[in-house]
Amino acid sequence: MSNTSDKEYEASLKSIETENYIDQWFYRPVGFRIAKLLRNTGITPNMVTIVSIFVGAATGPLFYYDNIRFTLLGILCLVIANILDCVDGQLARLTGIKSKIGRILDGLAGDIWFALIYIFLALRLNHEYGTWIFFIPAVLSGLSHLIQANITDYYKTLHLYFVSKEKGYEFQNFDEIRTQYKNMKPGVGKVLFFFYMGYTSLQETVTPKLQLMLKNFHSKYGDDIPEDIRIDFRRQSGYLMKRFIDLMTFNGRTIILFIAVLTGYTWFYFFYEIVILNIILLISIHKHENICASFIER
Repeated sequence: MSNTSDKEYEASLKSIETENYIDQWFYRPVGFRIAKLLRNTGITPNMVTIVSIFVGAATGPLFYYDNIRFTLLGILCLVIANILDCVDGQLARLTGIKSKIGRILDGLAGDIWFALIYIFLALRLNHEYGTWIFFIPAVLSGLSHLIQANITDYYKTLHLYFVSKEKGYEFQNFDEIRTQYKNMKPGVGKVLFFFYMGYTSLQETVTPKLQLMLKNFHSKYGDDIPEDIRIDFRRQSGYLMKRFIDLMTFNGRTIILFIAVLTGYTWFYFFYEIVILNIILLISIHKHENICASFIER
């Protein structure tokens, strides 16, 4: 890329600091090129998100079949859906077309993809073993996924808040979101916002030291946290992100998912989601809370 293209590419990202290796190497560069092609077409980020929902939703039914062609097609659909998921965000930043509803819809897309994947993996295992018991781990996987994605998104958005006010504009507390909800007119948007409030409430409930750190910072510095504190926090947050938190992202879980469906050991993905990723979640929260505790008196 030229210097101009490099700057434009970086502008299309939330922050290079929060991107994992696979996103930096593949998904974001491909998404950027597609976003540039769509920039002046009148196609909005929300339109792209809706298309991604339908493409990704096809993965679940395709994973039902113990057939390598269907499995590879399902993997392709999920990869394309995630590329489109990158496109909508990058297009929003290139065009300036951003909305809170768009962000909620973007998060909902991944939930729909994986909900269908869990349902059809359970159906496949029921067909293979002749028992409906696999719907129990399917439900537990879905709930685990929602919580893991919730906390992962919170930590990444918090990291952006420490990059700059502009990058971290999406970082809001529960009281701010509740006020916005009360001022919204009835409709689909307000319904989505209601669930978003619950999403935010969980984030704050499981991170008490983080909340105390932010409260202390606000009382001492307002919105102008000193740069040395910002840099130090990002250094520690970034290290934790690369070692643990990124394992709970789309790329972290789909590597195992793809291996499981390609080898035929589909049950292993449920084990990985429920046991391994939840252990990683608990470790991540514990370590992140310790980081926040070290900043409380600063």
